[in-house]
Amino acid sequence: MLVAAAMQGQQALAQDADDLAKKLSNPVADLISVPFQSNFDFRAGAEEDGFSYTLNVQPVIPITLNADWNLISRTILPIAYRDYLPPPDGDTFGLGDITQSLFLSPANPGPSGIVWGVGPAFLIPTATDDFLGSGKFGIGPTAVVLKQEGPWTVGALGNHIWSVAGEGDRADVSQTFLQPFLSYGFGHGATLTLNTESTYDWEADQWTVPINLSVSQVFKVGDQMLQAQIGGKYYAEAPQGAPSWGVRATLTFLFPK
Repeated sequence: MLVAAAMQGQQALAQDADDLAKKLSNPVADLISVPFQSNFDFRAGAEEDGFSYTLNVQPVIPITLNADWNLISRTILPIAYRDYLPPPDGDTFGLGDITQSLFLSPANPGPSGIVWGVGPAFLIPTATDDFLGSGKFGIGPTAVVLKQEGPWTVGALGNHIWSVAGEGDRADVSQTFLQPFLSYGFGHGATLTLNTESTYDWEADQWTVPINLSVSQVFKVGDQMLQAQIGGKYYAEAPQGAPSWGVRATLTFLFPK
């Protein structure tokens, strides 16, 4: 009986891990999560010997409006280090600009299984160094659409932000962000994800296109559910002086209802 109970417990944990992994593949899922995403990027700067580190703190908080609608808050707070600034600065460490997105999303998928969300995105000039931010307050639309079928999730998230206020001597912001994504769940909370996080700067007429491939695993420590993710990053297109490749490691704290 003890063996049977233990096996049932393991099966329940595996099912819980699978359910959470599937929700984590959905940017507008009804799941509170707090990812700590570490980005290590290399070959930056004029001599291609620079290093960039960014810790993105990315809390996701869904709010139930009624039986039919949710409001999902997605925040990105970057804490950054760069060692390839032009002389005499050399390096810098501090906060970057916050990106805040709000998605109004149906509580349940549509008849064809389509999940979607729309709302505003805000750029908040919280950077502690000019090199780490825009110096501008921005606003624009954001949207996400996806479908989950079996172990597969396919979709895309995007936004466009225009600057509307800020430091007069800084460049205006007109920037499009596109993130198509594809993920496959192997069971027991394991997931393989491929995405790009492409940004087009309309003011500079410049693409930045990192391609990310990662694997992740949901697990439990005590009563706390977590997801660990590790992956590689290749910049298919980037401005001169930007990194060429990188490594990403993420630890996500999960708070299922």
